[in-house]
Amino acid sequence: QVQLVESGGGLVQPGGSLKLSCATSGFTLQSTAVGWFRQAPGKGREGVSCISGSDGSTYYTHSVKARFTISRDNAKNTLYLQMNNLKPEDTAVYYCATAIHFDTCVDVQYDYWGQGTPVTVSA
Repeated sequence: QVQLVESGGGLVQPGGSLKLSCATSGFTLQSTAVGWFRQAPGKGREGVSCISGSDGSTYYTHSVKARFTISRDNAKNTLYLQMNNLKPEDTAVYYCATAIHFDTCVDVQYDYWGQGTPVTVSA
């Protein structure tokens, strides 16, 4: 059974940092596409970052490049998102997801999702 459970969200001031975690089970993290998405209040879901399975290639949406870092610990079956220099516009519920049938993480269908963890950036 595929499961993804996010944690690490919270309230942070602008310029601060948070590290999100996504505990996974039911699939092999190191050979499967996984990614982080977010949905801000009143807006649609947006892809934030992803990591491909076998070669570990990473991708970021433009607005988070140089501020966010995606990584994974295959031994712990855990995906991470280190978020630095956070801005109010980063406020959203953050979700991790897997495209269980794919190795590449770009332009694929993500079919298993976590429940989300809220991030609020405010002074």
